[in-house]
Amino acid sequence: MAAAGVIAVEVPRIRRPAVGYAMTAVAAVLFGVNGAVSKVALSSGLTSLRLTEARCAGACVGLALLAALREPASLRLRPREGRRLLLFGVVGVAWVQLFYFLAIHRLAIGIALLIQYLGPLLVAIWARTVGREHVRRRIWAALGLSLTGLVLMVQLWRGDGVDGLGVAFALVSAVVYAAYLLLAEHGVTDRDSVSLLAWGFLFATVFWTVVQPWWSFPGATVARTVTLQGRLAVWHLPVWALVLWVVVLGTIAPFTLIVGALRHLSATRVGIVAMLEPVVATIVAWVWLRESLSSVQLAGAGVVLCGILLAQSAR
Repeated sequence: MAAAGVIAVEVPRIRRPAVGYAMTAVAAVLFGVNGAVSKVALSSGLTSLRLTEARCAGACVGLALLAALREPASLRLRPREGRRLLLFGVVGVAWVQLFYFLAIHRLAIGIALLIQYLGPLLVAIWARTVGREHVRRRIWAALGLSLTGLVLMVQLWRGDGVDGLGVAFALVSAVVYAAYLLLAEHGVTDRDSVSLLAWGFLFATVFWTVVQPWWSFPGATVARTVTLQGRLAVWHLPVWALVLWVVVLGTIAPFTLIVGALRHLSATRVGIVAMLEPVVATIVAWVWLRESLSSVQLAGAGVVLCGILLAQSAR
């Protein structure tokens, strides 16, 4: 997959904001549904870290095949590109999942997700201070609305399960999520989104292989059959089918859409629209898994949507 001395092909930057918003929204919906699918898969006894390892490896193979079918030359590694792709893969792809899972081990998922979604705010601050870019007031207002809505959705004031180390892990997750958006935004300036993600997930897979060698992977667990729980409890699927969903529709498709959207929108706007994920995840868990959903949480979802619409209205 590597070749030295390859001439970089200039990738046209025709921005279509409407396309970018649509791509990000679809990705957020897929990520939100993937939360429920992952929860069912984890009920089999498969650990979160092992699921993430399988997710990265499967996505790496799928994205590499997709890139090879579309344009084999896109997989070539250009000179002095290796370090940036290594950073994108380990920090942007592997670490954002690692620290998120470490956070939810000590915190309620909603609180951890809320803290992680400080990432778009960090991107806006980076753009304003380091990048010297003009960030419109409407974007700041949209960020404020979206974060307020997330607070309502997880009902943060209750203080349930707040753990200092868990909060620290979640804050690190927010930082690496912001790094992921910025690295991806930079990466799509001279590389298509599929090949960029293929290399990113390759380095992420290498990272997970070192952390958790494949020879210790619990293959027997993946072969089990589990109930789909909740309103679909009468249906059963093998764990490998759920893992396949996580790989294809929970990883390859939404990650490709998110990175592709960065060709049309700034990282800040993509991050704001991606806040649809916890809204969708909460609704899917309510409809499918019969998890409770209060009027306050519904109001919070509405506030998040208002924030996203406000961001879309800004030029």
